[in-house]
Amino acid sequence: MNALNLAATAIVSCSLAYFVLLMASGIREIRRRSSRLSAQGRTRYGVVPGAEQDHYPVYFLVPCLNEAEVIERTVRGLTVNRGTTTIVVDDGSDDETSAIARAAGGSRTEVLRRDLPNARQGKGEALNAGIVRVRELVEDRGEDPARVIVVVMDADGRLSENALDHVLPLFDDDDVGGAQLQVRIRNRNSFLTKFQDFEFWGVASITQIGRSATGTVSLGGNAQFTRLTALDDVGERPWSDSLTEDLDLALSLALHGWRLTTTPLASVDQQAVEKVPQLLRQRTRWYQGHMMAIKRLPDIWRSSKLSHVAALELSFYCLSPWLLTLPWSVLFHYCLIQLFINGSQLLEYVTSAGGVAIVVLAWYLMAFAPAVFSGWVYWRRDRRVGIWRGLMMGNYMVLTNYISFACAWMALARVLRGETAWVKTKRSTEQAGTGPSTGLPAIAAAVPDVPGAPSVPVVPVQKVLAPASAAGSPVSVGAVLRQTET
Repeated sequence: MNALNLAATAIVSCSLAYFVLLMASGIREIRRRSSRLSAQGRTRYGVVPGAEQDHYPVYFLVPCLNEAEVIERTVRGLTVNRGTTTIVVDDGSDDETSAIARAAGGSRTEVLRRDLPNARQGKGEALNAGIVRVRELVEDRGEDPARVIVVVMDADGRLSENALDHVLPLFDDDDVGGAQLQVRIRNRNSFLTKFQDFEFWGVASITQIGRSATGTVSLGGNAQFTRLTALDDVGERPWSDSLTEDLDLALSLALHGWRLTTTPLASVDQQAVEKVPQLLRQRTRWYQGHMMAIKRLPDIWRSSKLSHVAALELSFYCLSPWLLTLPWSVLFHYCLIQLFINGSQLLEYVTSAGGVAIVVLAWYLMAFAPAVFSGWVYWRRDRRVGIWRGLMMGNYMVLTNYISFACAWMALARVLRGETAWVKTKRSTEQAGTGPSTGLPAIAAAVPDVPGAPSVPVVPVQKVLAPASAAGSPVSVGAVLRQTET
């Protein structure tokens, strides 16, 4: 029993320390940049372009597989950014993805069609095909690869208004090789999708900003900005065949000495999966890819280009599914049993109802402090959520941890069986519309109204969940630390 108690204490302590450090670092970084938690709370997506510029040629890469439901408005939302080129990589779609993208994009959009047997080999392979075309265009146009920025967008991704104005200046620092935007969930019309928004917007976005202090911000599959020369350093084919090619790229860039950062002043919105089976499949893939990142630990420890702090942060991040999620999925229930058996001892010397209330409140605040704080942050990020709803979302993490537990064990089973199949996230059909006074596609305005939540999204990780403690337990370690990949 003592060994189990020690293990539970160690896991909670490590998780809590990591959570506190990243959240504190994130809030400090937001303030250092003269911003606020609510900076992106009421932003619009896909309708307001940034200022025209030619200092950084921007190439959007949009890998697609049967994305006819969402690709039109995504392409239109990207092409409103003047001075950019959009390359849609159709990875063997059976629907009208190519035709729709070509019609929506106009002269500044190319559609690169891949057919079987070369197609459908994973997102990384589709991106590697796209980067070949980017390099050809850069050479033909005589552009400096060190100034070229490649932006990976999901087929349902839409940048916040003036996003490029806030992201591109990050690359004025020659050491910056990549930047990842915060992710906001667009279809917040059910508990499941609202909770995914809470994970990304209330927790992951702040921890991601916190990781910019060590230059180890995790790249996601949506709104992933990288310098072309940084990609060239990684190799001719910078994206791997990993289930989480974005995490693998982030590790490779860091190992080559590039800093990875983010900004609190720009974001991207996207769809969340709307059914539990889809969520389980998606998160299982994330966990499996995250677990396999453990193979990069020797490279991290040997690297002479990483600071000690950066190497420590990346190591803990890569180990978190193994050291936190899997053990805690067992120890959590041991702690519950112990609480049930010995909980009365908390009230042994309490004789009044007021004393009982104080003891219970003190226990709650200590056990649920990270959850309560995350709920408060979520409310501060978007006041339309409401303080009580934000706090309740934080407390729900105790229950939704079971999704992480299940996905972690399913991922482990897939690892042991040697299964590496790539499962695409299913999209939901969205209604088209016309923008208000701009005449541009009404991308933001088409978000379904959610009572008590913003009808126009505002905006952060996937893929990832930052370890924390909820009800004396680490917050789902699979979805908060890393920006999401879809």
